Amino acid sequence: MEIIRYAELKPALWRNGGGVTRELARFPQASGQGAAAGDAWDWRVSIAEVSRAGAFSRFAGMERVLTVVDGELLVLTVDGAEHPLEKYRPYRFSGDAEAAGALPTGDIRDLNVITRTGAFKGYTSIIELSKKRAHPVFDGQFGILLQGQASAGDPGEAPQALERYDAVVGSDTRTPEILGRGFLAVVSIDPV
Repeated sequence: MEIIRYAELKPALWRNGGGVTRELARFPQASGQGAAAGDAWDWRVSIAEVSRAGAFSRFAGMERVLTVVDGELLVLTVDGAEHPLEKYRPYRFSGDAEAAGALPTGDIRDLNVITRTGAFKGYTSIIELSKKRAHPVFDGQFGILLQGQASAGDPGEAPQALERYDAVVGSDTRTPEILGRGFLAVVSIDPV
């Protein structure tokens, strides 16, 4: 089982300098280049810290799913239309669009799933965890603990504790399961 530990991820400035992001995963992985690799990937999953209003970076030829995961509200303006984004409500928009965010209730963190149009499609679902019924994470998925206490493990192995924003990488061979109390983002990346 693979767990991406959020606390070990290095923050990188947005391309436009307006915020900070921590990349959980990308495909293909550009070895040794980190965020400096630009758009040399077909999909990326990251968590951004937004502490001031302003423009969002453009991602030409990409589609984005943005979900506020900490804080109350992000007012996202996409190509001139205003969209109030509440916590745990995913919103899909074109990476080609002109987008800017306002923070009427203070700082936020958001989960970003960005996929190359025509190659992959990204989805984000928010689920409430249960202590009685484990949630499996399949191949092509990431289970990201947003809030609460949880552990993850492969069937028959001792579970490992998860911290906030840790990501469990899915697998179909030994499907990891997440058990606990709180909220989980399930990110799915599907080939088109």
